[in-house]
Amino acid sequence: MKIELINAKKWIDLFVEKLETNKVVLNELDTAIGDGDHGTNMNRGAEAISAAFAKKEPENLADLYKTTAFAMIQKVGGASGPLYGTAFLDMSKAVKTDNLELGDLIKVGTDGLKRRGESDYGMKTMIDVWQPVSEALSEDKFNQQVITDALVKSKELVATKGRASYLEEKSKGHIDPGSQSSAYLFESLLEVIGD
Repeated sequence: MKIELINAKKWIDLFVEKLETNKVVLNELDTAIGDGDHGTNMNRGAEAISAAFAKKEPENLADLYKTTAFAMIQKVGGASGPLYGTAFLDMSKAVKTDNLELGDLIKVGTDGLKRRGESDYGMKTMIDVWQPVSEALSEDKFNQQVITDALVKSKELVATKGRASYLEEKSKGHIDPGSQSSAYLFESLLEVIGD
């Protein structure tokens, strides 16, 4: 399955809404194992995306993902801005000449996260949500359960990357805020494409 511009724009718009609505939730998750500002940071990114779209409507998929990437890089503090930015920038480059299957598109983003964060699946980062989603999309098995299972599984991991890794064993039992904001991203996608 591929996503065309009109639905891809809806996807990002819904993500923006979820970030704005859940700012406090993300901050609370981040207070437990991080700096406590993931929601505030992501909300700034959401506002920047909306402002960029209002200024100039994206003309194609590459433009849409690139605009999203730069808004994140410029406005989201901490590691999340560069990470989300890299994922969307890589996705933007990947669709420049030809639209990709969704599973392949999210894999491009996942690979960008791994490269930028020098991390991998199982380290209690947003990759723990991106990778299962990418795989499920490739197998036509993407649904809410995939997102929920990924979050639950990552909750029980001990963080070995990022700020949460300082807590070692104490990071276990907490949801990684980047994983939760990624869950909002893919729940938004699900709303657009359906199960």
